[in-house]
Amino acid sequence: MTRGRIYGVRSMIYGLMAVILPTLVIAHPHSAASQMMRSCAGRPEIVNFLDKNFAEKLTAVGLINQNAILEVYAAESGTWTLIVTDVHGISCVLLSGDSWDTMPVLPGLAT
Repeated sequence: MTRGRIYGVRSMIYGLMAVILPTLVIAHPHSAASQMMRSCAGRPEIVNFLDKNFAEKLTAVGLINQNAILEVYAAESGTWTLIVTDVHGISCVLLSGDSWDTMPVLPGLAT
């Protein structure tokens, strides 16, 4: 993968996050009725669910701002889940998928 392509992929991910995260914050369910169909729960519940159902483990983490962190859970089978956890310990599933592959760090390539 060329350096330009890596930066292009990174820019695409950042752009996607810039759209998804504000939407998540605005649309975060608060009413009892909406929580029946929620994709948010306490972090321990989400982590336990991902472990028991998909054998997904914490693979990467990053600070979004002072109020939230982004976490990636992945399994050896290739399934993965992207969640955001707020300062109150509420986690929301943003995305999930298959075919997760950890890329090795190439010598001399700034990431």
